[in-house]
Amino acid sequence: MNRRFDRERGSSTVATVGLVCALLVLGTTCAGLIGVITAQHRAAAAADVAALAAADAARGLTPGEPCAVAERLALANGAQLGGCGQPSGLGGTVDVRTFVDIPGPFAFLGPAQGLSRAGPLAS
Repeated sequence: MNRRFDRERGSSTVATVGLVCALLVLGTTCAGLIGVITAQHRAAAAADVAALAAADAARGLTPGEPCAVAERLALANGAQLGGCGQPSGLGGTVDVRTFVDIPGPFAFLGPAQGLSRAGPLAS
């Protein structure tokens, strides 16, 4: 038998295992990034909706206490309310902060955060 071929026996197995491992790492990274981006968009959308509804309540257009309305809407959109407040000097304006947990392999980064301010137009 030819010694050259004996030395290369099994090399395609090693190359295949290396390629599979590289593809697994790439797939896990892509899945993690998709989870981070999705959580960030969900947190931002929940903050926007909650701030708009809270501003309506602060202006008396809808019933309820502004931050209670914001919390209810944040929860309905899959987020936790992290903060809610009405800045002084800006009547009818509400600031809202929301958090959404990041799923998947990048959960160690902590929750995604959304921040929004809504209120009447400044004159």
